[in-house]
Amino acid sequence: MTGREKIRLSLLRALAFVTFPPDLSRLEETASILLVRPDHLGDVLFATPALRFLRRALPKARLTLLVGPWSRDAVANNPNVDEVMTCEFPGFTRRPKRSPVSPYSYLRREARRLKEREYDLAINFRFDFWWGAMLTYFADIPHRIGYATPETKPFLTLALPHLGGVHEVRQNWRLAEVAARLAGADLSGLPNGVEGSSLEFHGQPVDDEFASNWLNDNLAGSSFALLHPGSGSPVKLWRADGFARVADELVERFGLRVVLSGATAEEPLVKDVSRQMRQETTELIGLTLGQLASVLGRSRLAIGVDSGVMHLASAVNTPTVRLYGPVDDATFGPWGRESRHVVVKSDMDCIPCDRLDYDPRDLGEHPCVRNIDVEQVLAAVTRILAT
Repeated sequence: MTGREKIRLSLLRALAFVTFPPDLSRLEETASILLVRPDHLGDVLFATPALRFLRRALPKARLTLLVGPWSRDAVANNPNVDEVMTCEFPGFTRRPKRSPVSPYSYLRREARRLKEREYDLAINFRFDFWWGAMLTYFADIPHRIGYATPETKPFLTLALPHLGGVHEVRQNWRLAEVAARLAGADLSGLPNGVEGSSLEFHGQPVDDEFASNWLNDNLAGSSFALLHPGSGSPVKLWRADGFARVADELVERFGLRVVLSGATAEEPLVKDVSRQMRQETTELIGLTLGQLASVLGRSRLAIGVDSGVMHLASAVNTPTVRLYGPVDDATFGPWGRESRHVVVKSDMDCIPCDRLDYDPRDLGEHPCVRNIDVEQVLAAVTRILAT
């Protein structure tokens, strides 16, 4: 822990000590519950099995999901929550903060907004999210559940030990199960554990219409693989020439058409892959999340680096091959049957470091993903397509 982190921890503990949390009220099955998940696409999708469990365990409760605006489309149509609200969570906006005090002044305003809604229970799904734990504390939410990390624990009424090496889907489920029991839910008819559950994404009919029309116009009903080379973190990226070689082999060896997808900001990367291919490809740039999900759901296979789009593929039941490096796939890897999702890694001893904040000038010293060999990826593709 750095000196700055130690000072922050001391201040947070002191703040929790000198303020007065509300008295605990009795929790009922009709409770109003706030579910906090500040992250981006993949981590929000990891929470969907827990949402489904809570809806079934507490059918009379009111469930409100609080996410960043960057993730709203991932859950906007989820039938397991009654409402989706957004919050510009500091540290997750991918923008520099305006001033050192801006996260705290914003917290104060958001706490007032939440307090007016009189929630009975809050679940802080992200284990280290002290800002979110403090937000629910100052919103006077009587029951606050999360994980017992040093900076979050002072603001929680019930803190579970955080288990290292446990997949994030299981971590979310643990909190949801504790909340359901706290509200007196009868769990006898519900699944005993998260195994066998799936990620969920719910699109709209207009998305399916778009995908059908686009595929008919561009691929004429051909079987295809979707390659998504982009990611939100540069250290996760693979080589453009590697994607190009894999794409060519998908056409020549496996008889598939290839679709390259990317967000608008990723268009140069998609173009780079396309230029290095021998075979013809089709590009999809700047789709909405619903449109992309619908196209993914029709693909034979999705290939990409560690990104939310690959988790979206899982949510629409599309097999995947994923290239991992800095992030631990035991905790943030594919969720689903191993026969349908294969992780490919290089053999570097530093994997995983769980760091994504490398300076762009230092990326050359961290080639954990770029060192993955094309043949490793093709072996994974063969394994998936053989099932």
